[in-house]
Amino acid sequence: MVSNMEMEQTKQMVGQHFVAGFAGLKLSEEFVRLIKEYKIGNVILFRQNVKSKEQLTALCEEIQQLVKQETGHPAFITIDQEGGVVTRLSEEFCNTPEGMALSATGKLEDIKTCARITARQLKSCGVNFNLAPVLDVNNNPQNPVIGVRSFGDTPQKVAESTQAVIEGYREENLISCGKHFPGHGDTAVDSHLGLPVVDKTLEELMEFELVPFRSAIDHQIPAMMSSHILFPSIEEKKVPCTMSRTIITDILKKKLGFEGLVVSDCMEMNAIKTYYGSVQGVQGALGAGVDLVCISHSAEVVEQSVQAVYQALEDGILSIEEMEQSTAKILAYKEKYEIGGGCQLYDDREDKKIEREIRRRTIAHVCGKDPVIGSHPVFIGCDNFCVTQASNPEEDRSFAKFMPAQMGGTGIVTGIDPTEEEIQAALRQIPQNCDSIVLCTYNMHLKPGQQKLLNALTARALPMTVVAMRNPYDLKGLPAGGTGIEAWDYSMETLELLVELFQKKWNPTGVLPIEL
Repeated sequence: MVSNMEMEQTKQMVGQHFVAGFAGLKLSEEFVRLIKEYKIGNVILFRQNVKSKEQLTALCEEIQQLVKQETGHPAFITIDQEGGVVTRLSEEFCNTPEGMALSATGKLEDIKTCARITARQLKSCGVNFNLAPVLDVNNNPQNPVIGVRSFGDTPQKVAESTQAVIEGYREENLISCGKHFPGHGDTAVDSHLGLPVVDKTLEELMEFELVPFRSAIDHQIPAMMSSHILFPSIEEKKVPCTMSRTIITDILKKKLGFEGLVVSDCMEMNAIKTYYGSVQGVQGALGAGVDLVCISHSAEVVEQSVQAVYQALEDGILSIEEMEQSTAKILAYKEKYEIGGGCQLYDDREDKKIEREIRRRTIAHVCGKDPVIGSHPVFIGCDNFCVTQASNPEEDRSFAKFMPAQMGGTGIVTGIDPTEEEIQAALRQIPQNCDSIVLCTYNMHLKPGQQKLLNALTARALPMTVVAMRNPYDLKGLPAGGTGIEAWDYSMETLELLVELFQKKWNPTGVLPIEL
């Protein structure tokens, strides 16, 4: 029979291992109950939780007050603020570009500067743990989830770039977290939606995928996130990395010598939920050696998982000794990084000025002649949309509406993967006096309808510029001699910079950090 005191100690210990999320701009009654009843020690925030600096600051202060009251310790308040296509902060903040875009400037100092800006933005509002940088090497152009989130397609490029990120965060005393161990770059399946499989040996991973992770460990990155990927040549039990003791404990901790915090990717992603069950996945992750398990959305899943961990500890399925050691490590990192200190907003106008100049240097003229924008241009393409659940929720941004409003001409909005009927309807909207075309693509290399639209527009034999608003692999689809611009993301800042580019106010200097 477990005494009340023993149960309270178990709750306090187990609660430190959970990172939970919730919907809304304020703590819900349900989430408050979770923290009070199960002593949940850490929180993850998403775009749905952020409206403004003042609101985020108040929310983080409320979280810290409640968690300290219930657990006796401050909370890790985590967020996926990678920059660019994975940006959780609202447009009021100084949001920096994604990894591949920053690599395009050719300056490691730009990468470090953006890391410091991001750290300052987060820390000033009370967020103390950023689930970035991405250490994946994007060597598979068909990868639907990583792409521009990666710093490049070679291990060396990613390693040197992420070293700069780690240094930037360290200088601002904010926790950074490398992901997605041992590498999500060579997959064609998004683990939010399915279960990726990478059939490589450990020796192959050591020579390629693991190079940036080993470099990050050498540079003392404080945390590492596991991926939900099957590695059948390494783990014979047919469980993904997050649930594999072979990969988490034997390889990451023992072989590679990582002594920091191991964080799971969200346990509600389909790679876990559909194939193993989130609750069973949590138990498997903790048994594998993960320190912090992330459940981003469902209070019910948190509750069920916590109760299952209590039972697993009582039954000896999970080691109490290992759990206690992991708890001590979590608390040590909270003390080391002075987690739970006060928030202090700052004047970020200078940071925004610096960031905009860096963003301008990311834009690349990849191929063809200079863009030609006539007196009667047509701007055509899809609106911003959410490529993957890792990206931000869809926001109201439209290349085809914004550009004509700034430069004149005609705007034609198409679907993300237009049918033949939609393509013909778009072509009929082109005025007879059209003298130039600017096509916006968004992952065209994965959307055949966009390629068909490009082919149809090419047949018009008018000066045409193609602007890739996400992955540069789109520009492989251009006809010989075609003009291609890589803009990296569909932010308002990027749209504004493209207007300046088309107005010939500056020349693009970015260089792709990948091979097309």
